[in-house]
Amino acid sequence: MAFGHRPRAPLLLARLSGLRRGACARAMAPPRCFALELPGCTLAHFAVGDEAPGARPDPRVAGLLGAPGRSYSLSVPVAGGAGCAARVRAARLHQRLLHQLRRGPFQPCQLHRLLCYPAGGGAGGLQHGFLLHDPHDSPDTRRALLALLDAYPEAPRPRLAEFSGDPLHQLWQRPWELRDGQGWRRLDRERVVAVPEPALHPVVPDLPSSAVFPHLEDARAVLDACASFLPEARDVLALVDQYPRQVRKGKFPVIVIEGLDATGKTTVTQSVSDSLKAVLLKSPPSCISQWRKVFDDEPTIIRRAFYSLGNYIVASEIAKESTKSPVIVDRYWHSTATYAIATEVTGGLQHLPPAHHPIYQWPRDLLKPDLVLLLTVSPEERMQRLEGRGLERTREEAELETNSIFRQKVEVSYQRMENPGCHVVDASPSREKVLQMVLRVIQNNCSCYSGPGDTFY
Repeated sequence: MAFGHRPRAPLLLARLSGLRRGACARAMAPPRCFALELPGCTLAHFAVGDEAPGARPDPRVAGLLGAPGRSYSLSVPVAGGAGCAARVRAARLHQRLLHQLRRGPFQPCQLHRLLCYPAGGGAGGLQHGFLLHDPHDSPDTRRALLALLDAYPEAPRPRLAEFSGDPLHQLWQRPWELRDGQGWRRLDRERVVAVPEPALHPVVPDLPSSAVFPHLEDARAVLDACASFLPEARDVLALVDQYPRQVRKGKFPVIVIEGLDATGKTTVTQSVSDSLKAVLLKSPPSCISQWRKVFDDEPTIIRRAFYSLGNYIVASEIAKESTKSPVIVDRYWHSTATYAIATEVTGGLQHLPPAHHPIYQWPRDLLKPDLVLLLTVSPEERMQRLEGRGLERTREEAELETNSIFRQKVEVSYQRMENPGCHVVDASPSREKVLQMVLRVIQNNCSCYSGPGDTFY
């Protein structure tokens, strides 16, 4: 009997040694920081790790992570490095996870956006995820989460952890790990502590590689990573490759008109183009707009790459047409960037990148317009105009109606754009008055235009 048990001793020691090494590695690892979006679009920051210095978390965080109820964090690692393909895989998995957490056994739970970021900040290492709060602490929720993770057999697999409190009012996180042949097991607990809010929102350093692409090749690489599963990506790339990489504007002015839905943008762009005998272009251009619905259903990184490449196609059309006449453009790069920033930066207005941040600069390889006009109306006026229109809108445009914070973030991002910035025009008055104001701004900013009734030369 004793002889039969001897071989198990080294095995047991090896397992204990492995557990100790794992615990030491976790203790030596730098703390992981989290940005949790709370109701009212406020952010709370906390860290997890035995070596994480700090005080007890914000009471709002403690209310979600401690009793009563139970909370779970799910984050999506960017497996395989920080390349385009890895980012695309992680973004699609994150979107799939969101859809799953909104239905079935998770419907009674509260869902919050959660970002996991390295303590030192900077680009790379960012993980998008969710905090799922079950107010009833039902064991069915945990079982459903583990079953959900079993549906992701390949990397990147979402990372799951759960939170709990203790009699001393301390908060703890326990990660779940899949052990070969042993199923899911909870690891040792790690302390949850408060950390100061970073000077810059943790998502901002990653924006140039995930949402606000500073060069054509950055956006092109994203769709290239999608070509294996998204046929429309191949079609868009084929069109992009038909246009020259370097284009120059002609002698006639190029004027971009931006604005939210129902600010009169379509009417004004048509009226201005008629008044100036200008060519009217639109971004995304007609040659790819047939695929707009497909890309609007994809994660931000894919959706914004599509719109970015549309801008470069429009730039080639601008270069051609501006040699013969003035050009009016219905939306261009500013709208692509502002919606991306407002979508990706969680929290309220105070968390947007500060004014003069490089993210607001025009891409160096994209044809630049002579003038950008931003049409604005009051929220009340915009809602009145939207009623009864019945037009199909993108997911982001629909959110403008229901999320006032999102709308404000879009508007402030527009106003912070630089090189060129936006000339704000109040579009509340009558159509005729708005047209007169727009033409006056053009007259004052485009030296080759004398005024209404005159033509460009």
